[in-house]
Amino acid sequence: MRTRLLPLLIFLLALVLVALGFPLAVSVAAAQQQNVVVDRIDDTARFAALAQFVTDVDTYFGTDPAVGVTGEDPDKRRATLTAELARYHELYGIKAGVFRRDGTAMGLAPDDWAVPESGEGRQAFEEALAGRRSHDPDQVWPWQRGRLVVASPVVRDGDVVAVVVTDSPTGPMRSRTLNGWLLIAAGETAAMLLAVAAAFRLTGWVLRPVRVLDTAAHDIATGRMNARVAAAGGPPELRRLARSFNEMADHVEEVLEQQRAFVADASHQLRNPLAALLLRIELLALELPAGNAEIASVRTEGKRLAQVLDDLLDLALAEHAAADLRLTDIGALTAERLDAWRPLADDKGVRLTGDGIPAVTAWADPVALSSVLDAVIDNALKFTQEGEEVQVAVRSDGADSRIVVADRGPGLTEEELTRVGDRFWRSNRHQNIKGSGLGLSIARALLAAGGGSITYGPNEPHGLRVTVILPRTPATA
Repeated sequence: MRTRLLPLLIFLLALVLVALGFPLAVSVAAAQQQNVVVDRIDDTARFAALAQFVTDVDTYFGTDPAVGVTGEDPDKRRATLTAELARYHELYGIKAGVFRRDGTAMGLAPDDWAVPESGEGRQAFEEALAGRRSHDPDQVWPWQRGRLVVASPVVRDGDVVAVVVTDSPTGPMRSRTLNGWLLIAAGETAAMLLAVAAAFRLTGWVLRPVRVLDTAAHDIATGRMNARVAAAGGPPELRRLARSFNEMADHVEEVLEQQRAFVADASHQLRNPLAALLLRIELLALELPAGNAEIASVRTEGKRLAQVLDDLLDLALAEHAAADLRLTDIGALTAERLDAWRPLADDKGVRLTGDGIPAVTAWADPVALSSVLDAVIDNALKFTQEGEEVQVAVRSDGADSRIVVADRGPGLTEEELTRVGDRFWRSNRHQNIKGSGLGLSIARALLAAGGGSITYGPNEPHGLRVTVILPRTPATA
């Protein structure tokens, strides 16, 4: 569940960080450009103040065209303005110039620069001629190579007599913007890592009780009825769920214990009256002619009822008793049970084979496993016709060891395979074969007590394949 919940949380956190970081990055870029524009406005204002005192000879009113009213040389003032513009360009690499209304230069740096004929530079120049500062240039992003043009009017006696224009490179500004973005990215990356760590801890805290609950539910489903959940961690809702689960498990275990006790007591109590009844039938048979069909039928049904009671008692004990688990050579145990059942198979004309069974170990209760093998082999011999074969194999498969019993009987349908092993269930096609329908149920209960299991499948081209699965490591591990 964490693999599904954690990516969702990370995705949502990433969306939040992007939603916060994107406008912050735009704000950083806008602030950097605004700082540059403000600096250029200050620079153009300073040059405009200098340009106010530089008056062209053709427009200056005085007694001597070469000398102003104050006796200062206009060419000298223009030289001073030009020197300031040249120093400015040399220091900052920014093109700057003062242009008359007709576009001729009063002073500029570098010398080969002129007012652009079109574009943003020309638009800024026209706006300054109209008596207002040029509008703020469009935003320049780090991947663009544009320039910033700022123009301010030079006003004398209320008239615009010239325009100061600056053309700034954007490289340093774009570098500062990129550095700011990298800083934002580093901060968001650190925040994302912290958020992922917090989400990991949060999902662990939330899902730990769920995992414990799932494990306990699986243990109960496989027969370990004493499994419980420690309601100590997680959100309050999950702690309440854990307590409710424990109460439910206690109630279910109590009901099953009562059921097992009832079955065991009923089986035990019925055995004595049934034994007395069978004895009276035998005594009655002595008074009747030999070979009486009714007596034979009653005797057969009585023995069948006794077998059912014995199986019920075995099933109740199997579900109640604890397994005596130990490291067992299941290969040797299987070979021993094959030797015990081979005479019966020979009498029926069935080949019971298990050649070359290897030495394979697993954790199992030897007595319980012997009972399981007896039930499975007995079931296979019942349904295998004369001349057919029952094959038994033992192998290790990763963390499990397996005993496979494959017969050549009629087999079961897919629907019947889902029910095989249920108590008292027998296929409608096999009702004429002796049995109580409890043998495989007992085998499943015995295996579950030791952490094992039993599965069923078809044995091609016909027959049933029963697989007994045993753990190779202790159940407590």
